[in-house]
Amino acid sequence: MSIKSWLMPTISQHLLSRHRLLRQRERAERLRASRCEPHLLHYFHQVDDPYSALAASILPRLLARYDIQLVPHLVGAPPDNAAPERGKLISYSRRDAQLLARHWDLEFDDTGVQPSEPACARAREQLLAAIEAGDFVTRAGSLSAALWRGVLPDAAASDTPSASVGAHLDQANALRKRLGHYLGATFYYAGEWYWGMDRLHHLEQRLQALGLARNGVADLMFAPAADMRTAVVLKKPLPIDFFFSLRSPYSAIVAQRVFDLGRLTGAEVRLRYLLPMVMRGLPVPREKRSYISQDAAREAFVRGIPFGRLNDPLGRPTERGLALMPLAERLGKGQQYVLSFMRGVWAEGLDAGSDRGLCRIAERSGLSWDDARRALQDGVWRSIAEHNRQEMFGLGLWGVPSFKVGECAVWGQDRLWAVQEELLKNRSAASAQALA
Repeated sequence: MSIKSWLMPTISQHLLSRHRLLRQRERAERLRASRCEPHLLHYFHQVDDPYSALAASILPRLLARYDIQLVPHLVGAPPDNAAPERGKLISYSRRDAQLLARHWDLEFDDTGVQPSEPACARAREQLLAAIEAGDFVTRAGSLSAALWRGVLPDAAASDTPSASVGAHLDQANALRKRLGHYLGATFYYAGEWYWGMDRLHHLEQRLQALGLARNGVADLMFAPAADMRTAVVLKKPLPIDFFFSLRSPYSAIVAQRVFDLGRLTGAEVRLRYLLPMVMRGLPVPREKRSYISQDAAREAFVRGIPFGRLNDPLGRPTERGLALMPLAERLGKGQQYVLSFMRGVWAEGLDAGSDRGLCRIAERSGLSWDDARRALQDGVWRSIAEHNRQEMFGLGLWGVPSFKVGECAVWGQDRLWAVQEELLKNRSAASAQALA
C-alpha cells in the first residue's frame, strides 16, 4: 500500500465529516457576528442556464422566508474543463429544468433551443441594471421567463451599457472561481455552496438553525423526495438501466437506493458500468472535485448512507474493480459486489488496488478470491464498459449516475424520484387499461 492510500482514508474522513462541517459553520457565524455584518447570501446567475431561470423565479419566496440579504452576480457559462460535453449539458439542462418545473409547479418549458445571443445580451444588461437599482429579486424571475419564452422586451436607453456588463461578468466569474465553484444557479453562504433548487434544502436547514426563519417557518421549499419504503405490485415492471462508475461518489451514495427501488417494485436493475470521466481523458478541475466531494457527503448524510472515509479508486483500483463485474453478474452477485465495492472505497477506506483490499470486497459479496484473481486477467469488461458509454451517450447523457426507465432518461442521484414516478406511472397506465 502506498503512503497516499494509507493516509487518504484518515484525511478524507476528517475533511468530509459532519462534525467538521458544523464546526466550520459555527466559525463562519462567529466571524460574521464579530464584524457586525448582515447575513449575506451570494447568488450567481447565468442568463442562458435553465436552472438559473428556475432559481430566479423562487428568489422572492426565499427572501420572504428568511432574514437574509441577497447579493446577486451575473456569471458566464462554466469553463470547458468543467463542462467537457457542453452540447449534451445544454440540451439536457433544458429537459431537466422542465422536469423540475413540472414537479415543483414552476414555470419553464423546453422549446428545444437556447435563447439567441442578442437576447441574452439584452437580458444581461437589464439584469445588471436591476442589480444596480436594487430590485434584482423582484425582476429576475420575470425577465428570465421572458427570455426563455422569446418575448424579452428591448432594453431601455438608460439600461447598463455592454462594457459595464463585461466588467461585471469578469469580476463575478473570478469571484465564483475564487470561492470555489463553476456553475450558474448557485448560492454561496458563509463558506458553503448550494447548487440550484436541488440543494436549497441544505441552505434552508442551515438558515433555520441560525434562527433566521421569518414567521415561524419550519418546512422546506423543496424537500428531497422520500424513497419508497413499501413494496408495490407492478404487473410488468419496466427495467431500470443504472449507468454508474465505481469512482463516482454520487453513484456510491445512490446504489443501495436504486437496488431497493428495484426490489420493492420488482423492476430489474441492469448494471451499466463504465469508466469514469477522468479515465476517459476528460478533465475535472479542482473546484469541481472539491464541491462534488463535499456535496456528496451532505447528500449521504441526509439519506443515512455511510460515506467519507474514502480511498480514491482512480486508475488501477477502478480497473480491477470493473474486471470482477462480469464474474459477479454471472454468479448473480452483481448488486452485492457493487455495494461491497462502493462501501469499501467510499466509506471504509479500502484500497481496491491491493489484493488485500479487493479480496475483502470480493469475498464479502459472495465471490471466491480464486475466481476473482482469474477474472482479473480477463479484459472483457472493457468492451462492455465502452458499449455502456455509447448507450448512455445515445440517450443524451454523459455523466453518472444516470438512469433509463421506459422513455425516461435522467442524470443524477437526486433524480431517483423521477425513476420511481416512471415505474409507478406504468402501473397507473396498466390499471387504467384494465378499467377501460
